Amino acid sequence: MNRETCRNILLWILPIAGVAFGLWYLGQATCDVIYSDYIRLVDSYLPDIYNPKKFFVPDVLTRIPVNYLGRIINVELFGFSVTFDRVLGVVFLGLEGLVLGIYFRDRDINCFWFAVLMLMMFSLNKWEMLVNGSGWCHFLAFAGFYYHEIVLDRVWSGREKAHDRIRLVLLPWLIILGTAGPYCASYAVVLILSYGYCMVREFFDGRLRERAGHGRRQPYIIYIACTLVPLLLYMLSNTYVVEEYAGDTGRPLLTILLDNPTFPIRFLLKSFAGIFIGGEELKTLMEAGSLSNKGCYFLGMFVIAGYLLALWVNIRFGLYEKTILPVMLIAGGGFNHLLVFMARYIFEKESYALNSSRYTLQFQVGIFGIILTCALVMQLRGVRARIYQVLTALFCIAILWGNGYTTYHEINKAHYRKEFYELRAERALEIPYLNDEEFAAQAEELADYYEYWNGTERLRKAFITIEENHWNVFREERR
Repeated sequence: MNRETCRNILLWILPIAGVAFGLWYLGQATCDVIYSDYIRLVDSYLPDIYNPKKFFVPDVLTRIPVNYLGRIINVELFGFSVTFDRVLGVVFLGLEGLVLGIYFRDRDINCFWFAVLMLMMFSLNKWEMLVNGSGWCHFLAFAGFYYHEIVLDRVWSGREKAHDRIRLVLLPWLIILGTAGPYCASYAVVLILSYGYCMVREFFDGRLRERAGHGRRQPYIIYIACTLVPLLLYMLSNTYVVEEYAGDTGRPLLTILLDNPTFPIRFLLKSFAGIFIGGEELKTLMEAGSLSNKGCYFLGMFVIAGYLLALWVNIRFGLYEKTILPVMLIAGGGFNHLLVFMARYIFEKESYALNSSRYTLQFQVGIFGIILTCALVMQLRGVRARIYQVLTALFCIAILWGNGYTTYHEINKAHYRKEFYELRAERALEIPYLNDEEFAAQAEELADYYEYWNGTERLRKAFITIEENHWNVFREERR
C-alpha cells in the first residue's frame, strides 16, 4: 500500500472514528424523551406533519426547510425519536470532517494535522448541541459551509475543477435557503468579503487572472449576487418571525452600553475563553474558586491572541495568496462570536457567553482556521518561519489540552446526564394523565424540569399529543 493510499484511508477513517465516538457518547449520556425545543416543535408541527399550511408560512426560511423532511421521516419511521435527530447530528458532524479531508488531500498536508483537527471537531465541548438533537441540521449546514469555501479556495488558487463555477453559483441557494438558518449570516458575509477581495486582486493582477482562469476572469459579481440574494430572502423571511425569549430585559443595545460600556468586552472575552475550556467547566472552576473572572478573561485574551497570530502568519508569509481557506475560517469564527453577542446581549448577563456548548459549532470554525494555518506554516523552510511554527504549534497544543480537559470531564458526567434523562422519561409518562389541579401544582417545576418556559399549557399539550399518537416515550405502549 503506497503513501497516497494510506493518506486517503486515514482521511476517511478519522471522521468515521469520530462519529463512532459521538454515537458512543450519546448512548452513555442520553435516552429518548422530548424536552426544551421539542416542546415547541410538537406544538407547532405535530401531528399533521404533511399540512402545507405549516410549511408555506412567511418565515419558512428561518424554520430551516430541510427540517420538514427530517421531521416526516422521523415521525413515520421512528415515532418522533429525539435519538434519531441526535444520530443525524453526529453523522453530519462526521460529514464536516470528510469535507475538510478534501482540503488536506488536495493540499497534500500531513495527516497529523488532520488528526489534530479531528480531535478538536469531535471534542465534547459541544455536548449540548449533540444531546439536544433539534439542531441536527446545523451540523449539515456547516458541512455545506466548509465545502463551499473549499471550492472557492480551489478556484482562487488556480486548482479549479470541472463544474466548480456551477457549484459556486448553486451552493449558497441550497445552503442558505435550505439548511443554514440563522448561521447563514457569518457564512454569507465571509463569502461576500472573500469574493470581493478575490475580484479586486484578480482585476489588478494579471498573473492571478491567468492562474485562476487561463486569462478568463472569474465571474465574482455573479458569485456575490448568488450569495447576497438568498441572504436577503432569508432576512425578509426573518422579519415575520415572532421571537420566543424568556428572561430578556427588553432594553436596546445603546442603553445597555451607556449603563455598562465594558459589558461587550467582558462578554466576548468569556465567549472566546469558552472555546478553550468548555463553559460548564469554566463555571465549575470559578464557583470552586480555582479560576477568577480575571483568569477567565485572560483565557479569552489568549484565544484572541491565537486568532491574531494566525492572521499575521497568513499575511507575513503570503499564505492567502496560495490558499484563502484558513483566513475565511478565522474570519468566520470571529464573526460568529460577534453574532452570538448580538443575539444574547438582550439578557445582559456575561455568563451567557459561557453557554459555549450551544455555540461551539460556530466558534470552532476560527480554531480550524488556526490549525490549518499552523499546518501550512509547518511546510515552510527557513529560520524566519521557525518562530511562527513554534508559536502556532504551542497554541494548538494548548487548545487540544483545554478541549481534552473538557471532553474528559464530560465523559465523567455522561452517566449523570443519562440518569436525569431517564427521570424525565419516567415523569413524562404521567403528564398527560394529570388533572388540572395536579398539573397546576406541578407546572412551574415541570417547566424547569423540561427546560421550557414559554407556557406550561403548551408543555402539557405537547405531551398529550405524543401520548395520543403513541410517539416518543409512549411508543412502547403502541407495541
